[in-house]
Amino acid sequence: MLKINKKFIESIYQHSKNEFPNECCGILAGKNNEISEIYIIENTAKSPYRYLMNPKDFLNADKDSTDKNIEFIAFYHSHTHSPAYPSATDVRMALESGWLDVFYALISLEDIDNPVFKIFSISESGKINEEKITTID
Repeated sequence: MLKINKKFIESIYQHSKNEFPNECCGILAGKNNEISEIYIIENTAKSPYRYLMNPKDFLNADKDSTDKNIEFIAFYHSHTHSPAYPSATDVRMALESGWLDVFYALISLEDIDNPVFKIFSISESGKINEEKITTID
């Protein structure tokens, strides 16, 4: 089970609204499946249908997380017009990237005033599993 502070979910929501109508993306990091850091990453695709993490932002997040002795737990992005569920493109990108030891967090803005936040794992076979999360104050 993943633990995430409500302030991080609110930050993701604000990030997604700021980038709307394009998707936003970022990284959640911490220890022992508890999120303690959020890294907002530029979506260089600037698209409402896909995201590409800015390599420089990614490397900066990697260095900072190493310095803080924390690890990447999840990559997040928004779905601006679809449910908070990995698309075929999301699964393909996870498989091609090899990043299968992290979770994938999605925030749906289908109803922009009532966002939906969920976290998933994606297996080597492309199977999607929704993960349980606990929100903390």
